[in-house]
Amino acid sequence: MKIALDPTPFHHSHSLLEFPRLVAELGYEYLQLTPHRDFIPFFNHPRADDALVAAFRKACADAGVGIASVLPVLRWSGPDEDAREAAVRYWKRVIQITVDLGVNVINTEFSGRPERAEESERAFFRSMEELVPIFEREGIDVRIDPHPDDFVEDGMEALRIIRGVNSPNIGMVCVACHTYHMGGNMLDIMRAAGDKLRLVHVADTMDHHASHGLRYITNPPGNPVRVHQHLKIGDGDINWDEFFSGLAEIGFYDRPDTVMVSSVFAEDENADEVSRYQLATMTEYVTKYR
Repeated sequence: MKIALDPTPFHHSHSLLEFPRLVAELGYEYLQLTPHRDFIPFFNHPRADDALVAAFRKACADAGVGIASVLPVLRWSGPDEDAREAAVRYWKRVIQITVDLGVNVINTEFSGRPERAEESERAFFRSMEELVPIFEREGIDVRIDPHPDDFVEDGMEALRIIRGVNSPNIGMVCVACHTYHMGGNMLDIMRAAGDKLRLVHVADTMDHHASHGLRYITNPPGNPVRVHQHLKIGDGDINWDEFFSGLAEIGFYDRPDTVMVSSVFAEDENADEVSRYQLATMTEYVTKYR
């Protein structure tokens, strides 16, 4: 298992090419390359040319930091066909960038619309028909997160859809702070996923169902919003003993293809301290249950 840092909290204070050195200084051996305006932005065509890809790979090598995964977020399940077709084109460039970085893991989201779930699922499988042969040819392992506000949010249903792709190159992401949108049954999802669960994000969140649904109030009542946080371990309601012991139960720590990512986005003002705390706390839990 690789333990990686998501450098999103540092996007405002550091340039892209500074990330590898920063990640090393914070004690991590790996980073997750998440959407960045200079590299692969949200929803649009990658901005990186071959020279920037090579420069980033060199910066990682110079810092002694590996890239555990590349994380694009593109509308490959969008019910709008023009947007879906564009996303597939963008995906092809993302795949080439990933290969050129020497990385074989991409993690992403379903990226459809919950109010148009059936159309989004059709769009997803249409995109997969074109992209899965490329993933398999290039040896890229793609792991998908049922993100809040997606056409599939429930963890068990997401696993069914992933299974339905029928490719060994498609697996699942479990984001701890999405637990209460995925059904709240974290251990059941882990057990059902088994070795299809290949990447986890570690961040805490409050249970928005608590206090009879009144922990968070939006006005007017009934707004179709999804609420969650990316807090540091211990600041929310996640049962971390269950989370880390569940990963041990399915052999997550002993597989060379798995990735654990610290993804705290709520405390940019002390991101250095939080990143070190996350690494120490994750390592302590892994040691406890391994």
